[in-house]
This record gives sequence, C-alpha cells and structure tokens, in this order.
Amino acid sequence: MSSTRRATAWRARWTRVPGGRDGRRMLWIALVDRTGSGLWASVSVLYFTYVTELSVAEVGTLVAVSAAIGIAGAPLGGRIADRLPLTRVLIVLQLLRAAASLALLTTDDYALLLAVSAVGSLGDRAANVLTKLYAARVAGPERVRYQAVNRTVANAGWALGGLVAALALGIGSTAAYRWLLMGDGLSFVAAALVTVRCGEPPSPSRTVASAEHPLPKTRQTSPWRDRTYLAYVATETVLFLDDAVFKVGLPLWIAHQSTAPHGLAPLLMVLNNVMVVAGQVPLARLGATTAAARALLLPLSAVFAAGGAAMALSATGGPVAATLFLTTAAIAFTVAEMLHATVSWELSIALAPDTAQGAYLGVHGLAQSAQRSLGPLAVTAAIATGPAGWALFGSTIALTCTVQHRLIRSRLTRTAMSVPATTLSEH
Repeated sequence: MSSTRRATAWRARWTRVPGGRDGRRMLWIALVDRTGSGLWASVSVLYFTYVTELSVAEVGTLVAVSAAIGIAGAPLGGRIADRLPLTRVLIVLQLLRAAASLALLTTDDYALLLAVSAVGSLGDRAANVLTKLYAARVAGPERVRYQAVNRTVANAGWALGGLVAALALGIGSTAAYRWLLMGDGLSFVAAALVTVRCGEPPSPSRTVASAEHPLPKTRQTSPWRDRTYLAYVATETVLFLDDAVFKVGLPLWIAHQSTAPHGLAPLLMVLNNVMVVAGQVPLARLGATTAAARALLLPLSAVFAAGGAAMALSATGGPVAATLFLTTAAIAFTVAEMLHATVSWELSIALAPDTAQGAYLGVHGLAQSAQRSLGPLAVTAAIATGPAGWALFGSTIALTCTVQHRLIRSRLTRTAMSVPATTLSEH
C-alpha cells in the first residue's frame, strides 16, 4: 500500500471515531494528558529524593497519603458532574492538576509537598471518572469502542512521556527533573485549552425543562444505597488487582524468586504496552453490548487463572524456562487487562441509572483507587508465599469473575425487561 493510501486509510479510521469531532478532541486530550503524566510518573520518586531531598520514609508516606486522599476524588467528581456542565468541571480539574504540579516546583517544605500532592491526586482521580463519563455521553452505544481507542491513545502517550523521561534521566541534573515536572503541569494546561473547544454532551440528569414542558420530578438514586452496585464495585476491586502485577509483582518476583535475568522486567513492561496499543480496539468488539460484556467474564476468568499458573510455574525451572513462563504470564495478564477494561467500561455504565451516571461512575472509580493500595499488598503476599501464592492469586481473581457474572444477572435482566418494546423494534 502506498504512503498516500495509508494516510487516507488512517484519516478514514480517525474520522470514524465515535463521538465525532468532540470525540476526536477528547482523544487529543488523552494523548497530551498521558504524555505529561508519563514524564512525571517515571521520575516522581527520584524528584522527591534528589531535588527536595526527602528520606525514603517521607517519600513513601507522601505517596501513600496523597493516594489515600485521592480516593475521594472519584465519587466527588462524579456527583458534581451530575449537577454541573461536564466540560466546565473537566476544565477546572485540569487547571487544578496543573496548579498542583507546578506548585511542587515552588517549595521543599514537606507539609506543603504533601498537601499539594494530595490536591493533585484528588484532581487526577476525579478527572479520570469525568473523562469516562464524557465518553459514555458523547459516544452513546459505541462507548466501549471509544474507550478502547481512548485507552490505546493514552498508552501511546504514556510510552512517549516515559521515553522522554528516560532520555532526560541520562542528563541526571536537578534541572532535568524540574523540566519534566513543568512539562507535566503544562500538559494539563494544554488539555484544559482543548476541553474549552469541546461541546457539552447531553446529560439525562441535567435536562433543562421549558415552561410549556416541565420535567416530571424524579427521585435521585444514590449508589451508596444500591447494594448490587456496591457489591459489583467490590468485585471490580479484585479484578483490578492485576494492575499491580506489572508495577510491583513481576519486577520483585524476577529480582528475588526467579532465575530469569533481571533485564526481563522492563522488557515485559514494553510487551504489555505494545499489546495494549495493538490489541485493545480489536478486543473491544467482543464486549460491544451489555450481554456480550457479561458473557466475556467467563473466558476472562480462565485467562486470569492461566496467568497465575504461569507465574507459579516460572519458579520450577532454569533461566530459559523461567523466561518463557514469565513471558506467558505477562501475555495472559495483559490479555486479561484488556478484556476486563472492555467489560468494566460497559457494565459500569449499564448498571447505573441514566439520571445518576456521574455518581455511580464515581463510586465505581473507588475500585481502581482502592487497588492502588491493595494491589501491592496482594502481589507481595503472593511473592512471599511462593509459587502457591501466585496460583492462589490468579484463582482468586478468576473466581471473582464468576461471582460478578452471577451477581449482575438479575440486575441486567430487569434492565432489559424495563426497555420499552418500541425501543427494541427500532434496532
């Protein structure tokens, strides 16, 4: 295929992105946002260690406390988005994140660093939920495909930011760290400027009534009183634990318990990123409807179990066998990551009432926030237990998939029965 044809095909795929022009603008926002985050995430611990000269204990406490406070950002942001224009809230959050990043450059005081990091974490978790809500509203029935494209773009941004950070680390000066942090802050400013141009998507919870056609009064549904949804979020917390495998589990296992070469850890991280960029959109087609997403939980269960088994088997042979089994485990957990992302995007919206999508997605966001604390504990416990620990880790997540599959069955059946017959006949 000639370069002209390839460019034409690429433009055609780009214009078919769900959500039209606003959907494409949000993809640019994701790319800029995650590129900036990639700059900072790779060097944040080093910045606090070498630039602000914090001790190891102080850095650990700062990261843990700011992450704990950030948990509140998801439900808070979602609840606000049900009451205020979504794009305006997103702009404010992007500027808040920018201010927090740039404020880190102005002080070495530990208390101020802790407070500013907490504010940034709060804004980060809230912005993540609102970006997902925007996608659900602007893409409509194609929300799963749009989220897949969005995640692909975001991963590309992470990789680009990480590459630039790696090059800057070669310089090794405090000025390089400061420039990376400044780049992170400016990326949020750029994201806010692009968001200004995005149209406000329709919101069932904020429909404006006219004098001639007043809206009927409806009781606001609270996710905190919805036992099924809270139980679903609890199972989601377990399913998100695989995120810690690449960030904590694989590097520690390779370094302390495996005969595989230590250089394998970063290569498996690269493999994970490449697979997500290449496979997330195609795999999203498997869960394009609510029924398909629920059905996908059963094969997802098998993939999680296979990943845990491969991790356990990596301790039973020499360097070559360990490398093969660890690579197999990385592939399995990456496939599980992509499948779960597809399932989660669809079900978290499908199980929420239209008039309270923001509040429900905010509560769902707690699952990812909670796993940031629980994930490292779970994988370090698996490492400490040995091969049996990894087998149990994979089996536990696999069992949770089947529990979630059964848990939401009656809820989705009632939802389907409540759809008017005229709506079904139109499709």
